[in-house]
Amino acid sequence: MEALETPYEWLLVGSLILLAALIIASLIRSVIGPRIADRIIAVNMTGTLIIMIIAVLSVYLDESYLVDVCLIYAMISFLGVVVLCKVYTGVYLQQKGRKADLGAVEENIGRQQGKESSVFGNNRESFGKDKKVREAAK
Repeated sequence: MEALETPYEWLLVGSLILLAALIIASLIRSVIGPRIADRIIAVNMTGTLIIMIIAVLSVYLDESYLVDVCLIYAMISFLGVVVLCKVYTGVYLQQKGRKADLGAVEENIGRQQGKESSVFGNNRESFGKDKKVREAAK
């Protein structure tokens, strides 16, 4: 049985080295990336690679609590990427001179088209009435 343990350990150590090299490449991409979207994807990939390293270490060290750490890190990494995307979207809209709230969709598209027409139709009066009804309901 001991003859199988040595190649198994070499496989785990080799995978850890490969994953570490991929993390370095991902970090380089997150710094160099030509666009913000590339950087966000690289940060997400780095988080995923770290999760994989924790999982491999769990098997290598035979410590089951590392699986729990891995799951918690996955949740935190996911939330971090969602926050980064939300911030990036807000910065992008601010640079374009658009509003980022939900009620500004019509105004933003009107600015894109160079006029104040509605995407949902040209009936501005009915939109105003709907807005008044919503405000009265509050």
